[in-house]
Amino acid sequence: MLSALPFAPAGPHGIDPLILLWMALLVDAIFGAPKFLFRFVRHPVALIGGAVAWLDRRLNREQRSEGTRAFRGFLALVAVAAAAALAGLAVAWLSRNHPFGWIVEFPLVVVLLAQRSLYDHVRAVANALDENLEAGRSAVAHIVGRDPEQLDEHGVARAALESLAENFGDGVIAPVFWYVLFGLPGLLACKAVNTMDSMIGHTTPRHRAFGRWTARADTALNFFPARFAGLFLALAAPLARPDRGASTNARGDSPARRAGAKLWPAFLVMLRDSNKHRSVNAGWPEGAMAGALGLALAGPRRYREVTVEDPWIGGGTAQATAVDIRRGLRLYVAACVVNAVFVACLALIR
Repeated sequence: MLSALPFAPAGPHGIDPLILLWMALLVDAIFGAPKFLFRFVRHPVALIGGAVAWLDRRLNREQRSEGTRAFRGFLALVAVAAAAALAGLAVAWLSRNHPFGWIVEFPLVVVLLAQRSLYDHVRAVANALDENLEAGRSAVAHIVGRDPEQLDEHGVARAALESLAENFGDGVIAPVFWYVLFGLPGLLACKAVNTMDSMIGHTTPRHRAFGRWTARADTALNFFPARFAGLFLALAAPLARPDRGASTNARGDSPARRAGAKLWPAFLVMLRDSNKHRSVNAGWPEGAMAGALGLALAGPRRYREVTVEDPWIGGGTAQATAVDIRRGLRLYVAACVVNAVFVACLALIR
């Protein structure tokens, strides 16, 4: 089974896992996830989510003490992550040791990457915000947890950019990072923990204890990927070209707003302000994004009934617009290119 790991040589019929990963990044970037597959099989994340929901119903009983619920949540975390890793190990072994085994692994890797999906969701916010504020609020509600009704135009734009930066770390770089280290088992375990965190890793009365270990595990798994995400966003700044073809009649547009991203401010703000974020991870990519685009992100915001008085990240303007979302998307695309080049270099030197 060790032959299923990326640092082990491929079997007699297998494909190099890093080449497979690079191809998956390319296919996902161009075409996105193959949605037709889900007419016949359930999406892996949906399968994981179903298992988590079942465990939540069976193990997270309100009459139990917080200590018992926390222990049960830990057992649920281990069970789901281990099951995902074992499934990944079986598929990866097949991929390395059978002529056409990679046909099973390849689409799995493609659907578990989130490059194109994230781009499309954030671009939808920019397009909706061009129409009116209500459309922008409706679109951004799909990618953030805060109350969109409390957001003005600038708040919607900032929320979209913050989501783009943070999810570049945990939705794109983290899967790649854990695949590079541990192959498909690492990728599936990472996705399992990330899915669990989105479902039960909250501080609500129901999940404060049961999801405690899941939230900690998700933070740990994203520690290094978040920092790589910030680094890649900063390095990508010179590649994010100005939008010379944009109309200056667009709302909030100006020559300065259509400018490209800046390398050194991205590094400066990332290193200076990342520790201001309440998350030990999210501040790194958000800091790089804010510095590169000359914006101020994070700051005070409202989640449901709670107002969070967070400090600003970045010293630029907080009055972000749809134009800035598109600038962020160009930076994001460039960072995805940097990520793909990094994987290609690893494949060449291993």
